[in-house]
Amino acid sequence: MAAPRAQAQTADRKTALSANIGLMQYSGNQGSDFWNRSGNDLSVGGGGTITRYLSPSFDVALLGYYETYKFSSELFQATNFESRTGMVDLGIKLKLNNGKILKEDARIQPYLMGGGGMFLANSSGQVRGANFGVTQIRRPEVFGLAGIRVRLSDAVFLDLTTSQHYPFTDRVDNMSSPTDKLYDRFLLHQAGITVALGKMKDADGDGVSDKKDKCPGTPAGVAVDPNGCPLDKDGDGVPDYQDKCPDVKGVAALQGCPDRDGDGITDADDKCPDVAGIAALQGCPDADGDGVTDAADKCPNTPSGVKVDANGCPIDTDGDGVPDYQDRCPNRPGPASNKGCPEVKAETKKRLQEATKYINFEFNKAVLLPSSYPTLKDLAKIMEEYPDYTLGISGHTDSKGADNYNLNLSDARAASARTYMLSQAVPADRIVSHGYGETKPIADNATAAGQALNRRVEFDLYLTGDPNASEVKYGPAPTIVPEPVKAAPVKKAPAKKAPAKKAPAKRKK
Repeated sequence: MAAPRAQAQTADRKTALSANIGLMQYSGNQGSDFWNRSGNDLSVGGGGTITRYLSPSFDVALLGYYETYKFSSELFQATNFESRTGMVDLGIKLKLNNGKILKEDARIQPYLMGGGGMFLANSSGQVRGANFGVTQIRRPEVFGLAGIRVRLSDAVFLDLTTSQHYPFTDRVDNMSSPTDKLYDRFLLHQAGITVALGKMKDADGDGVSDKKDKCPGTPAGVAVDPNGCPLDKDGDGVPDYQDKCPDVKGVAALQGCPDRDGDGITDADDKCPDVAGIAALQGCPDADGDGVTDAADKCPNTPSGVKVDANGCPIDTDGDGVPDYQDRCPNRPGPASNKGCPEVKAETKKRLQEATKYINFEFNKAVLLPSSYPTLKDLAKIMEEYPDYTLGISGHTDSKGADNYNLNLSDARAASARTYMLSQAVPADRIVSHGYGETKPIADNATAAGQALNRRVEFDLYLTGDPNASEVKYGPAPTIVPEPVKAAPVKKAPAKKAPAKKAPAKRKK
């Protein structure tokens, strides 16, 4: 809640009532006791005021006062008077606590007032020993007033005022001036209690009227400033009731808590509060995004997406010195020169080279002879021993016969060898076969021995993902054009003989 503030004569509490006690002082032809009551009978009067709010700077007031005043002159012997005096005035009040000179809710609130009204008196006494009877006076007057209001509570005030009243008469002391100048004047010193009436509208109950409340709708119980806005001790724009760090200036996005490095993580939760980082690493930076803070990363600049160990270095599952993301065989050790894969043994390479000698087919066909089976089974074992490799099978023929026929025959024989190896549980995606026909001879086709060498099936092992070893050696295989299917000869139907015509019967004569 807001601290109590002065509400008297505001837009919410426009009317105030005052009850006063006062002390009059006279100055005129008989003398003066302004600011000095010695030698005169002390008398006290009373009065009241009704004040109505007009604006932050001005009020209008109706003032009334009554006192029986006695005065004995020190200038003239046997000269005195007693006046039963009443004053009723209407005044305009200028408030210095108008928000421009002093705050409206200032504890000390000076003001000035001026106006006029009626001076009412019944006066009697003597002048130089001669008595004068009761003189009834009903004359206009003007007055000026200076006052100070002290706030005691939100609606109760102490008023201390001094005013000078100038009635348009010279009969109060029954002595006239030779120049007919009106000399009768009065000072009036008053002290009183003022009570502001009415109840301010305060929809959110924060102690600030709706008309002054710059933050309407404040939740119940929230402490507010004089403008009705929630308190914000650290001045970060986040009200204390919503601020998780009310004593330290922070940012709204983090509920008022500070974030020195601007990474969106509060300093209290940030293990690296002076360097922008990421939430997953409690505010510490990770330049290469591998999940290891830069301070602990022994392998900075790891490529994005690469799995790393606790030190930020790429994982090397098989420990061969080639990280998994560069290792074609991450689960089997091999040298970096072979992309982290086991190298093919020299003995195995020899078996592959010699295998071509033992692959045989039926004459002019792609049907494997049973003598080929042991070699193909041995190749299947090699494939099992080297799971990271692919086998390229290339078929070749000699130059006898038509080129296209030879190309089809070589492709069919390579495919036949592949089919047999698939039957030995070698995965289909690890065997590739092509036919080259007579285009890649290794011997002279002019001799029978050379032709025999050219009729062959070769086997080349290469790392899966590398270019096909057969194509590296011989280039891309020629395009296979299917052999045309010969149409069966059409048998002609036997010609039908016309029926013999019978000779017309002879007429008997």
